[in-house]
Amino acid sequence: MPKTQSSDSVTLRVPAEILAQVEAIAEATDRSRSYIIVRALRTYLMNEGGDILSAIKGKQQIDAGETEDMDAVIAEMDRIIAGKVA
Repeated sequence: MPKTQSSDSVTLRVPAEILAQVEAIAEATDRSRSYIIVRALRTYLMNEGGDILSAIKGKQQIDAGETEDMDAVIAEMDRIIAGKVA
């Protein structure tokens, strides 16, 4: 049975000072450069990249008609608030 590869190889150019930092961290933590770079990419994807991916998903939902009328949402919130306050 052939082994399934769970990752792909990527070639990229990295500024020398960033690569030096990656190598220093890899050496200090006894990890590979690849491990450090993947961790950095995952952190980016959870933060700034995650925001971008959420915006893309939101646009897709709008394009698919998956929206709510804002006036209806506010009216429903007003009804909920009025019921809890009264």
